[in-house]
This record gives sequence, structure tokens and C-alpha cells, in this order.
Amino acid sequence: MTDDAATAAPTPAPGPATGAEKSVWVAMALALLLILEYHLLSSLLAGLLVYALIHRLGRRLEGKSMSHHMAKLAALSIIAAVIIGVCSALILLAAGFLHGKFGHLGALLDHMAGILETARDRYGWQWIPAAENLKTVLAHALREHSGELQKTAARSAGLLVHALVGVVIGAIAAFETARPTRPLAVALQERMSRLLQAFERVVFAQLRISLLNTVFTAIYLLVALPLFHVDLPLRKTLVVITFVAGLIPVLGNLLSNTAIVIVSLGTSMPVAFSSLIYLVVIHKLEYFLNARIVGREIRAAAWEILVAMILFEAVFGIAGVIAAPILYAYAKRELTDRGLI
Repeated sequence: MTDDAATAAPTPAPGPATGAEKSVWVAMALALLLILEYHLLSSLLAGLLVYALIHRLGRRLEGKSMSHHMAKLAALSIIAAVIIGVCSALILLAAGFLHGKFGHLGALLDHMAGILETARDRYGWQWIPAAENLKTVLAHALREHSGELQKTAARSAGLLVHALVGVVIGAIAAFETARPTRPLAVALQERMSRLLQAFERVVFAQLRISLLNTVFTAIYLLVALPLFHVDLPLRKTLVVITFVAGLIPVLGNLLSNTAIVIVSLGTSMPVAFSSLIYLVVIHKLEYFLNARIVGREIRAAAWEILVAMILFEAVFGIAGVIAAPILYAYAKRELTDRGLI
């Protein structure tokens, strides 16, 4: 048989789904819905990430002088050290910001407050409180919404605990070597393997998108504006804030963009409008790049990812936006393997 004939040979059609496979499909769908409904997405993502990293690092470390098991132990040690290091760095970074030793966050906040007060007087924006009343307004708002803030803090702490539990589960699962033999267990392992593959493709593609956001913002603040003889104060601090805040989905971009626009307003109204338009365009472009790059990884058109993100956001909020590409990639892989699409 020639190479052309072999290439042209059709892929054998899969056999009918077994009862075990149908049962696992229903179980997976219910489990994923419950994870989104009860805010357990951080646990799932943390577990998948640690599981994937242990196996990837383990394969790289494995060799003649290191067994497969020892390679995974070494990978786990590296991941644990990185997690501890990142947590320590974030704590030190936050402390440095609060004490003005890194990034001059206090100076940035004072500068933004002065800009808002100047804009209030210059443009007649009476809805902005005067500087002397700002603390009173903030204190009143904090008292009025103290219950909501406590709930938000408790929820954030819960997400962190769930993520840590997911890390432990992922690490334990990475060292599981037993191979299932019963039909239901085999079908479940296949589903989890496909979910892991979808997670790896989406997350590592999303990492490139996250870096682009900071790069584009840095180009605008550090290169584009100086070319037009506009030197924003504290622009390096704004770049750092963009990177750190970008780790928070949706809300992070909103916070960093607000800071950049307010600082731009202190220079002039045209610069503020320019910053606003640039940031809107960049983040819309980032949104479509996200869909395109992730879509290429999972062999899906950009519009498919966008539709999935919109639908999941409408039902599950921010968690739906994060989970949509992963779950869509998993569902499409299942349908493709069954020859349905």
C-alpha cells in the first residue's frame, strides 16, 4: 500500500458507547456542574495543575540515575518550593506596596486622589467627593457594606483553602500507579485523562495571553506616550500593578485600567481619553486573541470559544468565563472521539 493510500484511509468509526461510558458521561456532567455551582473551581484547577506539572517535570527529570518514582518526588519538591516561594513573594510584595518600599503604592494613591480633586474643580464633576470628604465617604461605605465585605473575605479565604486541598489531591493522584480494570473505572480514567489534556492546552495557551497584556500596557506607558512627549508619573508602578492585578480574572484588569486612566487624567483630558481607548482596544484584542490561540490548541473556531465564554459567564459568572474554554475543549474532544462532529 502506498503512502497516499495509507493517508487517504478513513479513520475507523468508533463502536457504540457502552453502558459504563454513558454512566460516566452523566457523572462527569453532574460533577462539573456541581463544581461550578458550589465554587469549587479553584480546587479543580489547582489539582489539575499540580498533577500536570508533576508528570511533565517528572518526565524531564527521569533518566538513568533517577527512577520514575524518584523523578516525580523531585518534581513535587520543586513545585512545593515554587508554591512556597510565590506565596512568600506575594506577601512581601503586598507588604512592600503597603509600606511604600516597592512601587510607591501610597504615592500612587495620593496622586490619584489629587487628580480626582483637581478634575472635580476643573471639569465640574460634582459627583466626585472633595478630598476632605473622601475619607468620610469611604468610612460610611465600609460601614454600610461591612457584611458584604466580610462575606467576600470569607469567600476568598475559602477559595484559597479549596485550592490548597486541590494541590494535595493532585499531588496524591500523581503518584497513583494502579491501573483500573473494571469497565466503569476504565471509562472514568479516560474521561479524566481527556479533561486533563484540555486543561493543559487551554492553561498554557492562556499563559501567553496573560503576558501579552502586561507587554502591551508597558509599550503604551513606557514607549508610546513618551514619543508624544507625555511622561506619566509612576508609570513603572502602573506596569507592576498591571502584571500583579492581571493575575485576578476580569476584576484585575478593571482595577489596573482604572488606575492608568486616573493618572492619565492628571496630565490632560486628551491623554485620559487616549489611555481609555487604548486599554479598551487592547483588552478587546486580547479577548479575541485568547479565543483564537486557545481555539487553535483545541481545534475550535474563535467564535465557538467566545460563545461558550458568554454562555458560561451568564450562568456561572467569572468562574464560568475561566472554566468555559476548558470544559468546551473537553466536551468537543468527547464528541470528536465518538465521531459525532
